[in-house]
Amino acid sequence: MRTLITNINQLHQVTSNTTIPTTIAGAEMAYIPHIDNAWLAIENGIILDYGAMSSLTDINADEILDATGRMVLPAWCDSHTHLVFAAPREGEFVDRIKGVSYEEIARRGGGILNSARKLNLMDEQQLYEQSMERLHQVMAQGTGAIEIKSGYGLSTEGELKMLRVIRRIKENVQIPVKASFLAAHAYPHEYKENKQAYIQLIIDTMLPRVAGEGLADYMDVFCEQGFFGIEETEQLLEAGWKYGLKPKIHANQLHYSGGVQVGVKHNALSVDHLECVGDAEIAALKGSTTIPTLLPGAAFFLGIQYQPARKIIDAGLPVCLASDYNPGSCPSGNVPLLLTIACTQLKMTPEEAINAVTINGAAAMELSEAMGTITRGKKANLILTHKIPSLAYIPYDYGNNPVYRMLY
Repeated sequence: MRTLITNINQLHQVTSNTTIPTTIAGAEMAYIPHIDNAWLAIENGIILDYGAMSSLTDINADEILDATGRMVLPAWCDSHTHLVFAAPREGEFVDRIKGVSYEEIARRGGGILNSARKLNLMDEQQLYEQSMERLHQVMAQGTGAIEIKSGYGLSTEGELKMLRVIRRIKENVQIPVKASFLAAHAYPHEYKENKQAYIQLIIDTMLPRVAGEGLADYMDVFCEQGFFGIEETEQLLEAGWKYGLKPKIHANQLHYSGGVQVGVKHNALSVDHLECVGDAEIAALKGSTTIPTLLPGAAFFLGIQYQPARKIIDAGLPVCLASDYNPGSCPSGNVPLLLTIACTQLKMTPEEAINAVTINGAAAMELSEAMGTITRGKKANLILTHKIPSLAYIPYDYGNNPVYRMLY
């Protein structure tokens, strides 16, 4: 099957096969290479060729799309989500409006523990079906690769159930899906007085089964005050590495928890959240391969401080953006809305924000060879926009879906 798209107003994120960057960092994030009045050929889901319309010669195609007035760019790569969950938590949303903090809700047995109770009661088939429905919703908004975490089981069978659902999703969608094992999301109520026992359950019982069944790509830990401290995080990350599970960790969402430093120390692929970032965290990230991943949708929904994106970019570091889609602190996987929040609240330019959720998002899932740019030989997971005047119009037109059609 060969598809030819002609008269593309602008073809964005074009790179040659010899100059494919892994991440875009610092001042370079403000630039996105593009071709005006372009064409693009796709064959069997792979980018075959592209160029200016003036260079187009005869190409036999099964389908020809006239993209006059439209743009083409890589699909969003959403590298941090909790898309598999049993039920929403709108009651806690109302509690926060009335002044109850996120941490207080958690201490009352709400938050993650609330989601865990509901998930452990839900049938696996039902969990799969409603998770697939959510995934198709975000795909329609431009998401073309996604990472999904466990972490609402908090028991051996609950975590395995979540990871089996993620595996079924992987097998039944057209986009790349990565799985992270996040049993260290919170302590179950029965382990509140014996936290080490729960850590040992993760290490001695859960990890061997997760790894033995090939259910996860990454190991995640919520490194935060009131959750998992530095020593506990290190113990878990070291155990994950023994099974080949590279770390991707929650760090510095509510406090200066030391999570950034422990992530860098253990060669984490990314450290995610980062509302609390100072000079020490910047210094730790410099010279590392760990990608700082910002989740401003959660800061927006919780009404807490935003991540210092400008400080991180101006230090010459890469920034990745991800949705954090979850039932408690960010019940939205809408990446176009995320781009608006990044621009208006984090003061990222539209180009910086789009780089953060395309090329850098792909890197945060180890998908750089297949996703994130318009490159010959890469997957044609692409967004064909509605007729829009500029790239900046995507975050400007907040609340509306820029996608006219997705190409996979």
